[in-house]
Amino acid sequence: MSSLSGPDDGPEPVVRRARWATAAMFATNGAVFANVVPRYPDIVAALDLDKAAFGTAVAAYGLGAVLAGLVAAALVNRFGSARVAVWGTLAVAANLVLVGAAPSWLLLALALGLAGALDSVTDIAENAQGLRVERLHGRSILNSMHATWSIGAVVGGAMGSAAAGLDVPLVPHLAVAAATAIAVALVARPRLLPGRDPAPGPDPAAATDPAARSGRGRRQLGLVGLLAALAVVGSMAQGIEDLTSTWSALYLREDLGAAAVVGGLGFVALQSLQTVGRLVGDRAVTAWGDRAVARAGAALAAAAMGLALLVGSPGLTVAAFGVVGLGIGTLIPSSLRAADGIVGLPRGLGLSIIGMGFRVTLLASPLAMGVLAQRQGLGAVITVVPVAALVVLVLAGALPGRPRS
Repeated sequence: MSSLSGPDDGPEPVVRRARWATAAMFATNGAVFANVVPRYPDIVAALDLDKAAFGTAVAAYGLGAVLAGLVAAALVNRFGSARVAVWGTLAVAANLVLVGAAPSWLLLALALGLAGALDSVTDIAENAQGLRVERLHGRSILNSMHATWSIGAVVGGAMGSAAAGLDVPLVPHLAVAAATAIAVALVARPRLLPGRDPAPGPDPAAATDPAARSGRGRRQLGLVGLLAALAVVGSMAQGIEDLTSTWSALYLREDLGAAAVVGGLGFVALQSLQTVGRLVGDRAVTAWGDRAVARAGAALAAAAMGLALLVGSPGLTVAAFGVVGLGIGTLIPSSLRAADGIVGLPRGLGLSIIGMGFRVTLLASPLAMGVLAQRQGLGAVITVVPVAALVVLVLAGALPGRPRS
């Protein structure tokens, strides 16, 4: 009989503790930087930035993430996922205060670039630890861990919105958020699985063939097209998330006249219902398939935000961001799952390609949206949300259909 589980009590205590400790790390990772998002208007006002300068500064986050992503796997392999996740969280939290205290555009951009680099490394380490726990647990639990990330982001966004509404000074607010994250990481540290992570073994899920429908004669071109479509589908979801975190508060407050406490609620609404989408997504995908769920969610997101843009009501716009979050909740996991299951690609290559697409999106989106906001206004930036959802609607055919019984 396996020592990891029993008929009554499930996995052994060390695995259960590691699961909850890893979930706490995911939640902390979601919460830390989410505290900054509702305070972006305060940072813009304090530094007297125009929209293009602000977008360029935020793009430094994506640049840092791209550069650090190239070395993150080596750090995890060298020091182990638990150690990198904890130390990464401590560094992310400390840097949070530097973001709030930056006295100039240049120092803000440097702090945001460092934030992106640290978050990229921490994120990879936490996912590696989560997958290690999942293998010992004996069943899929990584989706629920990603849901705890979303819950953390909601809590962090709510903290930031409340602090903005109460006129709490930026640096003390972020210092409290950083101290909380550090405390959680230190409590979780001894409960994580220690040591270096074992080399990955064969994955039974790799036996699936979502690309089997591709013709043999055009297989190479078909693989490139399939990967490109999957990268775009996932990147559209990543772009919508990034756009909402960066621009929703400014749009609600400056264009729609919402109060400061309401300005941060667009991001909170998206993260809240994205969490719901992730919690129910596994059952929905099992019942109807990745493709149908993605198409339904994309159509819902496009319709909701399109209506909100026409009406121009702060309350309806916040609700629309929530519906968008629900609609895009499964897109990133679905695109990663499909890419990892493509027959003919080396194990992990599909994931690496899709992941690089996400990081490039994080880099390019703030730059492009900053220029768009400067030239056409914040409403034009928010219009990108339904447009991106329509792109997903068109390209969702690259995702697997309903599993055959």
